[in-house]
Amino acid sequence: MTRGENGARQGEGRLIGRSVPRREDPRLLTGRGRFVDDIALPGMLHAQFVRSTVAHGEITAIDLSAVRAVPGVVAAFTAEDLKAGDIIARLDRPPQEFVTTAMPVLARDRVRYVGEPVAIVVARDAYAAEDGIEAARVRYAVRPPVTSEAAALADGAPLVHAEAARNTLVDVELFATDGIDEVFAAADRVVRVEARTGRQNALPLETRGAVAHWDDREEQLVLHTCTQVPHQVRTVASRCLRLAERAVRVVVPDMGGGFGLKCVVGREEIAAAAAALRLRRPVKWIEDRKDALSASFLAREQHYDVRAAFDANGRILALDADVVCDMGAYSCYPFTAGIEPLMAAAEMPGVYTVPAYRVRGRAVATNKAPSAPYRGVSRPQYVMVMERLFERAARELDLDPVEIRRRNLITSFPYTGVNGITYDPGSYRESLDLCERTLRAEGWYDRQRTARAEGRHVGIGYACFSERTGYGSAAFAQRKMAVVPGFDLSEARMDPSGAVTVTTGTMSHGQSHETTLAQIVADELGLDLDKVRLHQGDTDRVPYGWGTFASRSVAIGGSAVRLAAGRLGDKLRALAAARWDVPVDRTALGRGEVFRRDDPDTAIGYVELAELAYLRADLLPKDIEPGLTATASFDVFNDGTFSNATHGTVVELAPDTGRVEILRYVCVEDCGVAINPQVVEGQCRGGIAQGIAGALFERVTYDAQGEPSATSFMDYKVPTAHEIPDVAIHHLQTPCAFTETGAKGAGEGGTIGAPAAVLNAVNDALRPTGVELDDTPITPETVHRALHRRHYQESTR
Repeated sequence: MTRGENGARQGEGRLIGRSVPRREDPRLLTGRGRFVDDIALPGMLHAQFVRSTVAHGEITAIDLSAVRAVPGVVAAFTAEDLKAGDIIARLDRPPQEFVTTAMPVLARDRVRYVGEPVAIVVARDAYAAEDGIEAARVRYAVRPPVTSEAAALADGAPLVHAEAARNTLVDVELFATDGIDEVFAAADRVVRVEARTGRQNALPLETRGAVAHWDDREEQLVLHTCTQVPHQVRTVASRCLRLAERAVRVVVPDMGGGFGLKCVVGREEIAAAAAALRLRRPVKWIEDRKDALSASFLAREQHYDVRAAFDANGRILALDADVVCDMGAYSCYPFTAGIEPLMAAAEMPGVYTVPAYRVRGRAVATNKAPSAPYRGVSRPQYVMVMERLFERAARELDLDPVEIRRRNLITSFPYTGVNGITYDPGSYRESLDLCERTLRAEGWYDRQRTARAEGRHVGIGYACFSERTGYGSAAFAQRKMAVVPGFDLSEARMDPSGAVTVTTGTMSHGQSHETTLAQIVADELGLDLDKVRLHQGDTDRVPYGWGTFASRSVAIGGSAVRLAAGRLGDKLRALAAARWDVPVDRTALGRGEVFRRDDPDTAIGYVELAELAYLRADLLPKDIEPGLTATASFDVFNDGTFSNATHGTVVELAPDTGRVEILRYVCVEDCGVAINPQVVEGQCRGGIAQGIAGALFERVTYDAQGEPSATSFMDYKVPTAHEIPDVAIHHLQTPCAFTETGAKGAGEGGTIGAPAAVLNAVNDALRPTGVELDDTPITPETVHRALHRRHYQESTR
């Protein structure tokens, strides 16, 4: 047995690295979870929204008199009635790079997408609220809508926001290595990929929702809502409703997924809170699935036009990219419309040694529902483009597609890329090698040869990528955000019974923080897991935090939790040392007690020490304060830490239907120290399912008038267990040197690699046809057309 820095016994019985059962599961699997829609308060009213029926237009009249006459309707409010402030997200960039726009809580004089909230109807029950919506009369002076990035950038295009010329909200040109044009001119080979990716919905199982009420005793607005960022919701609510932040309390109950869609502040929960404030009665709003599909935050509609220069040996020499992201009608708070283009521009070189780089990233406004970060944020798209470039270069240079990756992967760490980002150690080469060995050992290359001889279309594809996690304040500041996320705070408190309550500013929406963060605390204090409870998602009980997104929870939140637990352990040791009249460094923690290093049989239990700290303050030394509470913060003051992985996929194409069947999926991942490997595997599998969804199935579409085409699951195909294959997961472990636990973060990686791996496998299967696909989703129609073309070519020979 060894002991940690604070003296805690480690080794036997250590919890970090063990797949202990999820502590949340008994509650959630037996129906005892408590979600927003489970909340019922006395006198509670129900709200729904009158939403725009046109994509672009001026509001010329709103008549809610008939709404207010509907039986059961209690009130109906327009923007003029609520007088709420706007939601405004900013970047500290010059006007030519970023245009600030405002998102009103309710559309005031203009609507910019179908589904935009125009008025809120509050009724005694949800049915009366729906009836009230039907009675609303809104007149519009319809304007021509802008429904694509090409239309938005066209000369003379209608403007979604008058202040944003050419509908451009963000336009940045970065890096531009000196002499890059000469590199392209002298290169042995230049390959190009132009790719478009479909607009998607993150589709959390639980739609958005809120229950708001005014607490007279506390003189406080209490807002229960399913958000990944409770403190940011508090800030926006206080500003929009002109209340002190102390007068707003945001509470997050159990949450059924978020995937980034809930890490921005929505206007509906603010409107529901405003209605509760005016009526002094509880107001509940639950988003229905139709609104969730058409009027919630969306993501991922991007257009890449990228060139790469290579030498004759397949070494990449330069990368030149133009990225345009269709961000819909508004900037999201706090990330702004720059969230997708800035991510793509900053990190596109990824796991490869790219000597020269130039990129232009743009965010354009269109008359569609606005975009928010969605699991992976641009990385599924730019990784797909990078992997297509290497596949194309391999084909043109007659190289093996795996070997060309090996020649270009980063292998020496730390590595500072052409993008100015420093990458901490990872296992880029090792993950690729293991993934290829696995597929070869399972015989998939032999099966592919046999299949091709039989005229079947079987393909093998890979994707290598990293996932920057642990974005601290420094990394977000580089994006020039006016609101800079990064740090996290934690408080650890032992009560007189010896049990520990720890707070975190992160917010689990399915990641099992109640288990993993408790494992960290229990290990640090040498305490049974059952003695540790986690508090999250309550702005009155958690000092502050930036919530959960970008795989930051274990890397940053977990580090803050460990530091707070360590400081609590220091107080326990100081108490025991005082009792023994020995120096503190002669004490250590373990098995629920402080013991003497020079005499391990001499120990004082935590319960005895806690009783002393709280109930016998008269016995405490003068230099030790009563109580057992410790706080800590953690931030990352460099570029963050990089998890990495390689995905390998085998697919077969059905010539009669164009259907893509995934025969095998292998994931080799390295997220540093896995606090709970089973939780990591769950993250990988869920992420891969969402990545496959983007590769093969999901796309939000609009007609020429900006009307969303898919408002139910009949029209928006979501893959089920039938379409998602079993995934084999192999773990590598390169501990992070600057997080407190060695963990790097694992929330988004599965999503990042899947589209590229699937697309490359499909193109490998199509190779005999001479057809290559670069866009996603890969529909049966596009595959069928490619195979039909081959059949036609063969029949006309």
